[in-house]
Parts: sequence; structure tokens; C-alpha cells
Amino acid sequence: MFEALDDNERNIVINAMEERKASPGDLVIEQGGDGNELFVVDSGELECSKIFSPGAESTYLKDYLPGDAFGELALLYNAPRAATIKAKTDCVLWVLDRDCFTHIVKRSASNKRERYEEFLAKVELLENMEPYERSKISDAFKTASYEAEETVIREGEWGEVFYIIEEGDAICTKTLTPGMPPEQVLSYGPGDYFGELSLMKGEPRAANVIAKSNMKCVTLDRLSFKRMLGPLDEILRRNAAKYENILSKK
Repeated sequence: MFEALDDNERNIVINAMEERKASPGDLVIEQGGDGNELFVVDSGELECSKIFSPGAESTYLKDYLPGDAFGELALLYNAPRAATIKAKTDCVLWVLDRDCFTHIVKRSASNKRERYEEFLAKVELLENMEPYERSKISDAFKTASYEAEETVIREGEWGEVFYIIEEGDAICTKTLTPGMPPEQVLSYGPGDYFGELSLMKGEPRAANVIAKSNMKCVTLDRLSFKRMLGPLDEILRRNAAKYENILSKK
């Protein structure tokens, strides 16, 4: 929820949060009530339950543990609370009010989506996708930054992430002769992607990718990659074949 925030926005949100404590049995959120706050669990455990029809028994849904957040749906959609959340143990919560959430968190997420959609429309791999499909992908992307000379992926390690370069450039190196240093085989710039081979084949990384300048990437984890880019499987495999041909000629 807070990943779209830059450092300044994150500091504003942190300073705007208030500490609140709850004892076992305390109702933190009650289904049907007005929602004006977002909660982040610092310590303790809370139970979420919901009544699905009038007169029905409350149904247990899940527990909230440290690091979890709840209460954002009412703030996002200006709707009543959709469930009841009750403390199971002594809890410490950090609370963010509606105004700060709307002006900082919600606005930042919207700006991130618009920026990613504009960027992804220029990525050759995704240019034939429908705008709605790119919108779904943009919501799943996360941002990762790297300094010049930093290794992004390492040959032989297992890969869980797919990358598209937003800013900066990188090189790809591979060990072509056992016992000798890796050699450069490719270079990447904005709009180029890498890391797909390991995710497609379920194999270790085939090469190293090293940032040549300060670099910003948008990333997808393995599950999101499979779910979001499934329709592009043929294009990915065709491009992967080109990549493997380049390596075989070295």
C-alpha cells in the first residue's frame, strides 16, 4: 500500500500516524460503521469476521498480524466498514486518518499507476496489450532502484523477479569459458527487460545483469509474472530463443 510513496511522502505519512493500543476483546472496527482511519499492526493479533446476511452468525475470515494493514477499503471507496475487527491479544496499532490517506497515499498510488501505464505503452513487449491489461499490470508492478555497478541478478542463482528498465542502463555478462571471467554478451536500456528465462523455465539465472548507471526498474514477482504475462508467452519464448542464440554464438 505504501510502496508507491517516495521518501518525502513516506516521512509525511510516518509523522502523521498516531499510536493506539487495544486490549483483548476490544472492537477496533465494527461492520457497518463509518470508516475514517487506516490501521497498521505493530504488535499483537486481531481477528476479522463478517456477517453476510441479516440475522446470520458472524463468520471468521482471517487474522491480522504485525506488518498487516486494514481499514483502507472504507477510505478508498467511501463505504461503510465491510467487516468487524477485534483484538485477540494486547495490540499496538498505528493509525492514519482519512485526510492524510487521501492526499498522500491514494494520490501517490494514482500517480504511480498513470506513470506506469504511460511507460508500459512504450515497452515493445507490451505495446499490443489493451490499455485495461496494461492498467492491471501497472498495479502489480513494484519499483526497484540500483546504483551503478550493482549486480541485479547473478548467474547460477534462482530467480523470482522479472525486470523492465525504466531509467538507466545495464549490461549482461555470462561465463562462456569455465574458469574465465564472465564476458559481456548484451546491453540493456530503458524499455528493455530481463529475468524472464528463469521464471519461464524454472531454472537458475543464465547470466549476470549489472547496472552501468544508477538505474530504476519496474518488477514483477514470479506469481504475478505468470498471471499477468501469460498471454505474452509466445513473444517471450521467441525473444528468449533469440537471446539463447546470441549466447551460443559467443
